[in-house]
Amino acid sequence: MTDQQHKILIADSDESAAQMTAFYLTQALYETRVVSSASRVVPECSRLHPDLVLLESVFPDREKFQVCLDLRRQLDVPLIFLSSECEVNDRIHGLELGADDYLAKPYDARELLARIRAVLRRYHPPKTAPLRAEQTGEYVEYPDLVINLTNYSVIYQGETVDMPPKELELFYFLASSPNQVFSREQLLDRLWGFDYMGDTRTVDVHIKRLREKFPANQYWSIKTVWGVGYKFETEASQIGR
Repeated sequence: MTDQQHKILIADSDESAAQMTAFYLTQALYETRVVSSASRVVPECSRLHPDLVLLESVFPDREKFQVCLDLRRQLDVPLIFLSSECEVNDRIHGLELGADDYLAKPYDARELLARIRAVLRRYHPPKTAPLRAEQTGEYVEYPDLVINLTNYSVIYQGETVDMPPKELELFYFLASSPNQVFSREQLLDRLWGFDYMGDTRTVDVHIKRLREKFPANQYWSIKTVWGVGYKFETEASQIGR
């Protein structure tokens, strides 16, 4: 898929700033749409089906965080949070609610484009792939499940499942070390980075989402080890590298 085929929704109450962002993205061959109200983001996404949303942090807290929740619950469209440098808590909370990335303002247009492309590459795996198709790269395979980290695809019961990148990375990390217990702190360090400023609730939220998408079955499950952390429990595995 080329950049020209990607549609990006820009939500910003500052119309001049939004139009400037739209100009940069149009020059990079993206199709853009601007909305100035947080309450219009989800309706416009439902109508336009954008490939990515840029959400400005100057909206009232209740509105912008509700947008994050609604997008995850209803549409699962990738979201980049644009935040002023001083609004550290906003950035942390936005990531915990499901934003895929954040960018501090003021930002360089080239960095914005690079982050957009990185999120889109991770967020749009091949849509169709049979369960028994030959897998390449880094992947793990269990009954009814294939998680491929190389092309960011998950096949569950023969169907491709779209997932936010961080959820997929967490799922792969646990499944690639079956029956090994990891603390929340270890998972944060390995997947979010040692300088991540959020707390361990982030891990719990992502585990909850994984369990909703992939209920436990007779072959494997994500187990809670009380007082310690989480593990991917199974009796057998086939792990590709």
